[in-house]
Amino acid sequence: MTETFDLARARVAAILNLKSGRGNGDGLGQQLQDRLAPRCASFRAVRVEKGQDLIRLATDLNTDHDLIIAAGGDGTQAAVAQALADAELPAVMGVIPGGTFNYFARDLNVGETPDEAIETLLNARVERVSVGDMNGKVFLNNISLGAYPEILERRENFYKRWGRRRVLAYWATLRSLMDLRHPLLLTATVDGEERRFRTALAFVAQSETQLESFGLEAADEVRRDRLPLFIAKAERALPLVGAALRLALGRMSRGEDFELIVSDHFIIDTDRPTRHVAHDGERSRVPAPLKLSIRKDALRVLVPARAANPAAEGDPA
Repeated sequence: MTETFDLARARVAAILNLKSGRGNGDGLGQQLQDRLAPRCASFRAVRVEKGQDLIRLATDLNTDHDLIIAAGGDGTQAAVAQALADAELPAVMGVIPGGTFNYFARDLNVGETPDEAIETLLNARVERVSVGDMNGKVFLNNISLGAYPEILERRENFYKRWGRRRVLAYWATLRSLMDLRHPLLLTATVDGEERRFRTALAFVAQSETQLESFGLEAADEVRRDRLPLFIAKAERALPLVGAALRLALGRMSRGEDFELIVSDHFIIDTDRPTRHVAHDGERSRVPAPLKLSIRKDALRVLVPARAANPAAEGDPA
């Protein structure tokens, strides 16, 4: 069921965190002032300072705003989503892409550029969206253990030296895989049954766009609010590099390259009390075990007024 959103009556706040991604925060701020602000009851733009707590910022803004726009990469979107999903009376969320891959914005079909996303905000409807949950932490795209957190660390080092370019993300991936030394010992508990694995990489997906972009199955499971867990068969560097190349070519396959487990919720434990975990492009150390589930319809998000598939909204074909 479609929920309407009256922008003319809305108190709007925009969190701008584009300095390290695509685009320019000052330029976007001016665009929003020119194009969006005149259409709102009130408008405020907040530029994120280095080291600022985005979750706290969004939580504070939620108290007296009807719409909070997250302009930035997937990490920014996840922080705002966390604040709103945890709020007792959450505002509606708007999304403006400004990162490297922007999977959440692409999942929502709001547009792949800030200009397109502003057009969406000007003519939008509200859609309820489910999010992933790891020990109370919201994730929008994926949770990864093993090699991927190390990839993120190396990628950020490359970005600091040469700027944020997508090719550097792929180069960081290859270099990190070549340096891989030790497999991950992992126990997955699904429906009360324990399964043990030795693997170089495990990840839980939440973004159908990300899965489809790599030719991986289970996008339909994500649409049904189920979590797919991918566990790489490779334990060492060279086999994982081969799997990564097949992934880049869209030729990665279950059985040969990975094992797939799908469930509404599961528990992942490891051979260490804490692990570096990658979540929506960020990296942090998290205590084990990881309890993963879906927060169904946790967010109200602005999406294009007309659905990408008109038949899905009951329009004539």
